[in-house]
Amino acid sequence: MEEHLQEDLASLSDLDEKSLLESLTGRFSHNHIYTYIGDILVAVNPFKQLPLYEKEVSERYKCREKSSLPPHIFAVADRAYQSMLGRLGTGPKNQCIVISGESGAGKTESTKLLLRQLMELCRANSQLEQQILQVNPLLEAFGNAQTVMNDNSSRFGKYIQLRFQNSSVKGAKINEYLLEKSRVVHQDEGERNFHIFYCMLAGISPQDKEMYVFVVHCVKICIDLNSVMTQEKVDMMTILAGILSLGNITFETTDSDAVKVSEKSQGWLKATAGQFGVQEEELLRCLTCTMSVTRGESIHRLHNQQQAEDARDSIAKVVYGRVFGWIVSKINELLSHKLDSDVALSEIGILDIFGFENFAVNRFEQLCINLANEQLQFFFNHHIFLMEQNEYKEEGIQWETITFKDNKPILVGYRSVPLTRCLALFELFFNLQATDGNFVDKLNSKFKANPHFEVVKSHSPLFTIVHYAGKVQYNASGFLEKNRDNIPANIRALFINSVTPLLSVLFAATISRTGTLMPRKAKVCSTMKPLVYHCHAKCPMQHSLAVLMEKMFAASPHFVRCIKPNSSKLPDQLDSKLVMDQLRYNGLLETIRIRREGFSWRPFFKEFVQRCISILNTTELRGWKCGSSRLFFKYWHQEELARLLERLGKAAVVIQKNYHAMSCRRKYLVLLAEVRRQQQAQREREMEEEMRMRRQLLEEEERKRQLFMEQENKSKREHSFVTRKPWAFLNLGQATPFDNDLQVNTDLMKLLGQSGDEERAKEKRKKRNNTIRWFKETQVRKVARNGTFPCWFHGMITRRQAEDLLIDKPLGCFLIRVGQSREGYTLTYRGADRCRHYMIEMQSNGKYVILGEDRAHSSLPDLVQYHTQVGIEPLMELLTIPCGQVSSASAVSKASFLHKKFYIITFS
Repeated sequence: MEEHLQEDLASLSDLDEKSLLESLTGRFSHNHIYTYIGDILVAVNPFKQLPLYEKEVSERYKCREKSSLPPHIFAVADRAYQSMLGRLGTGPKNQCIVISGESGAGKTESTKLLLRQLMELCRANSQLEQQILQVNPLLEAFGNAQTVMNDNSSRFGKYIQLRFQNSSVKGAKINEYLLEKSRVVHQDEGERNFHIFYCMLAGISPQDKEMYVFVVHCVKICIDLNSVMTQEKVDMMTILAGILSLGNITFETTDSDAVKVSEKSQGWLKATAGQFGVQEEELLRCLTCTMSVTRGESIHRLHNQQQAEDARDSIAKVVYGRVFGWIVSKINELLSHKLDSDVALSEIGILDIFGFENFAVNRFEQLCINLANEQLQFFFNHHIFLMEQNEYKEEGIQWETITFKDNKPILVGYRSVPLTRCLALFELFFNLQATDGNFVDKLNSKFKANPHFEVVKSHSPLFTIVHYAGKVQYNASGFLEKNRDNIPANIRALFINSVTPLLSVLFAATISRTGTLMPRKAKVCSTMKPLVYHCHAKCPMQHSLAVLMEKMFAASPHFVRCIKPNSSKLPDQLDSKLVMDQLRYNGLLETIRIRREGFSWRPFFKEFVQRCISILNTTELRGWKCGSSRLFFKYWHQEELARLLERLGKAAVVIQKNYHAMSCRRKYLVLLAEVRRQQQAQREREMEEEMRMRRQLLEEEERKRQLFMEQENKSKREHSFVTRKPWAFLNLGQATPFDNDLQVNTDLMKLLGQSGDEERAKEKRKKRNNTIRWFKETQVRKVARNGTFPCWFHGMITRRQAEDLLIDKPLGCFLIRVGQSREGYTLTYRGADRCRHYMIEMQSNGKYVILGEDRAHSSLPDLVQYHTQVGIEPLMELLTIPCGQVSSASAVSKASFLHKKFYIITFS
């Protein structure tokens, strides 16, 4: 089998890095972007539209065996759905689909496709389906941004939980993790802020920008959630405008070493206070000093310039984070559909989270992202590689135990050692007066002997971690400050008392241990005790990851590994080194080896016994018992089971027999079709030879009739001159389409009569005669110029005859013919791939126009002359070479004979 046709690479007999890459490359070149490796789906981003997601494709992947159809992301959705319902040999259980890969590999698009197919599978009500699919653009606007790797990179983790009752979806919930709030105040070169800010600024006029009036125009962007009231929309956009204004505030030092807002920033301070709905003096106080209460006495400590800038940036980050959390909570209200808490629901979760990152400068955000990817890789190892703790001991795999909820131990890979302890050090330094340099020194001291940690000798606070995906060097500047995620002590009290209602609600809300916003109504209290606000007493990132892992370990997983084929995002191009790095990072080579050599299906004993009991219940056996660790049978049960097995063996033989019969018949039909094809080809060759001989005979007959026709034409011209008919002065010395004579075509008339369809022949002759009469009476003078028919005018010939005349002519050759059954003309044009026929319409004013054209012409020659300069729409084809007239009888006879149709063509 060709490599690009191998759909499950785990079944290959010999698979190494080279053959894996060759297989994926071959499939990608044939637009096979999906490939299985056991139960894992590898999806290569094509960077182009493919016909893989139409309605008929979706229907084909419903309730089908995995091996019966090519690999597809719809098959993953179907498998998760059927497993949730307990239809694939396991009891009903929650499912989760983990979509991983680096930025730009197509994770978000895969999430959308999975959601769409799951909605199709459960035949969801259209309202809920549309709501689930339509909230994604809003989340992308507030949570995605341009990075150096991807123009639309998710800067937060998204775990979508679909809630099912039986087989129907009843609601959904979106859990957000690790929003990269620092992007609000700082972006590296080549990166941008969150999309929403550019949407806002795109709708504001220069005059409004100068006046700091953002709100009216910002409301116009596409935010239309049913659960978001108009006032809340206005408040939200006002708060975002306040974040923009806040970022423009700068500080300078006074002569007394105090800090103040610079003169050019006074307007921005006023705008910020107005948009946040607070007093300008109170906001300034929060930015420039810290207030604490000691023994009932308020103490104010003035900030230096750096502290003032840190306070400004902290406010911007926290406010944006709370707005984002509020949006997610509103979306969840919309998607909950008032679920009954007393009804047991099943779930399918889809995880779409940022991929592994390694930039030129990696900061705290990259550490958080890569830590999340480490945890995902360990989760992957747990379900794919892990057999039993002492299985594969000879391979030298080391394990450590990490304790999660309810003290349940979970085994993960050894690479977790440095990162988990680094995270513990964050908490250790959290409440200490430590610096980023102290933190790095502590890491160097603690882990210098660890093979997955490297000390970096530098004046800057740098350290290196050897991740599962490779080495990454981190710059620890700002690590501890970003981890605290704190804001000035009195800013929370200030914002709770804001006259902007939404801002008050956001800062009166509770923050969960994972950093998630839990809104509640604001309690305005002017005497509230000042306090230092943190998202949580411990690192919210660690808790966020822990909660995510708890949810995923409680479900049966399905894995989609997304691959980015090239860094330029171009279609049909695959960078072998880039792809191989991603395959190695994803651990796919090890997956193949373990799955083929190990025991990948490891059901729990209880689950296996339930399967056995289910099988026994389908038999006629009675009287057996199930104990706590054994099954008990009567003595005759053994013979009965043997008889049942024998019956199954016979059934298997019958199935094999029918399969072989079907397979042989399929091969026979293929051979039979080939024999018939060869016979048809032979008949066609014989027919061509017969036609060639007939053409020779016809040409000989034509030569014999030529002399007679010349004499007849001479007689007609003399008669026309004497009677002075309208066409008498035409120069008919040349062969024209009107030289045919009924008497000359007597033999052809007889052939028509012998066809057995006299009536139809008479009707055709009548129509032709009417057309001839019309031409003689109204058209002769218009068509002819200077007493001569143009060489491109071929009289009354058929469509097929016209094509035969042009078949060997160059591109642009053309002729005009008279319709056989209508009063009009047709222009036949020799195109690049075939002949085209343009109908010429006769207008009521006597002018001529090609259907589809706007310009009308007084005569056919004028029409032809015009379109030698101006192309005919829609292909803009120019008339270049007229198809000259040959002996009309010869041309007509030749064309007629070729197609076994004999027509009498005459204008006499």
